[in-house]
Amino acid sequence: MQQLLSIFSNSVEQASLYAFLALGVLITFRFFRFPDLTAEGSYPLGGAVAATLLVNGVNPFAATAAAMLAGALAGMATALIHTRLRVNNIISGIVVMTALYSVNLTVMGRANVSLLAVSSVFEDFARAAGLGDTVGTTILLAVILVAVGSAALFWFMRTELGLAVRATGENEAMIGSLGVDTAWTKMVGLAISNAAIALSGALVAQDNGFADIGMGIGILVTGAAAVMIGESLFGDGSILRWIGAVLVGVLVYELLVVLALRVGLDPIDLKLVTAALLLASLSLPRFRTRLLGP
Repeated sequence: MQQLLSIFSNSVEQASLYAFLALGVLITFRFFRFPDLTAEGSYPLGGAVAATLLVNGVNPFAATAAAMLAGALAGMATALIHTRLRVNNIISGIVVMTALYSVNLTVMGRANVSLLAVSSVFEDFARAAGLGDTVGTTILLAVILVAVGSAALFWFMRTELGLAVRATGENEAMIGSLGVDTAWTKMVGLAISNAAIALSGALVAQDNGFADIGMGIGILVTGAAAVMIGESLFGDGSILRWIGAVLVGVLVYELLVVLALRVGLDPIDLKLVTAALLLASLSLPRFRTRLLGP
């Protein structure tokens, strides 16, 4: 029982940290229908910005907010390349993702920045709340942030601008004919998505105690796997259902990863496991239809 509780606790901790990554991927891949590869650069950008500011004495919450702003700017850069230069959406993301590798190195000044000697948002929260600096405190703060972020996303997607962003993904020609500036809605959608992804990178870096230039490699597949697992379990539907499905999906994903490590899988094979989980979640609806019918 103790081992099961430990597995579940570790999974919840990791899922709460990666939840913003999954929500960011949800915005672009499902709400916005924009295959954005910027995440591979904006995720480590969030960690790089937060880490650099933290080692220079900036308040952890301010450093985390700055990481979100940097991620939003990265998303806006992708949108500008796509809308103003008429570059394919996938290529636009690849261009910014590639450029961000150098940007992240420049921001950090080296390939790896240690955060063991500085305070994090989790430690500051523990002191402010009078709690111990434990896994439970980390989970509590992360869950609070995820709850607030999910509520904010639910509210935004029901506003006029949010509806325009979703409509741009569903039928850009139609919404454009109604006078909506689709270049603006794309910029807003990509900015929000990459701000959430950068926030995830900043939180993970502070939880791990370091930011690394390679922390974003394959991260988009992790976010996509969480989205697909949630979709396979709950299907699509309302905004609230999508958000709930993704949050459950990222928890299921982390549970499977932790279980894989506990049974003796080598950590270097985790990307292989992630790819396998993504493939399985993509294939599950088809097999379910064959077995149970449409």
